[in-house]
Amino acid sequence: MTTEKAARTKRSLLPWPVLRQLADGDVLGRGRSVRSKRTDELEPRTATADRVAHSVCPYCAVGCAQKVFVKDDKVVQIEGNPESPVNRGRLCPKGSASKNLVTSDLRQTTVRYRAPYATEWTDLDLHTAMDMVADRVVRSRRESWQDIDEQGRKVRRTMGIASLGGATLDNEENYLIKKLFTAMGAIQIENQARI
Repeated sequence: MTTEKAARTKRSLLPWPVLRQLADGDVLGRGRSVRSKRTDELEPRTATADRVAHSVCPYCAVGCAQKVFVKDDKVVQIEGNPESPVNRGRLCPKGSASKNLVTSDLRQTTVRYRAPYATEWTDLDLHTAMDMVADRVVRSRRESWQDIDEQGRKVRRTMGIASLGGATLDNEENYLIKKLFTAMGAIQIENQARI
């Protein structure tokens, strides 16, 4: 019988933790004597994962490396990657909770639209929603385009489009958004991470 199994057998004869503490000499209750049978039977989600994907936390520009544990094609755990020189295996509270970005029951998986003056939201297919956004961007740019300002200077800009990015976008996404809005002539481009 292994030492671990022997300890479990011994504990089963002493049902109360205080008795186990006294029998094991663990007066402060910090050792094996205060462990329950259920605790001994638990195993970490990381041990049963089918594979581990390497990723970067999406919340800010620090770029903390993450290990994403996947079982049956579902994310079961996200932890900091100890091999990363950036975060050395640590994650902030937001990074530690990033599993909710993909697994939360509250996560929206359809495009929701509320028409002007409507009181209810409706679902739209992605193609229709993208067409609506593109049409509105083109119309706003056309209606608010300025080639020359009030002082006769060439500005070639639009004041009808602005961008406020979020910190859940990664650096590459923010870079592409900045390039896109600049190419469209927008000058009001900001990001939540800078405010």
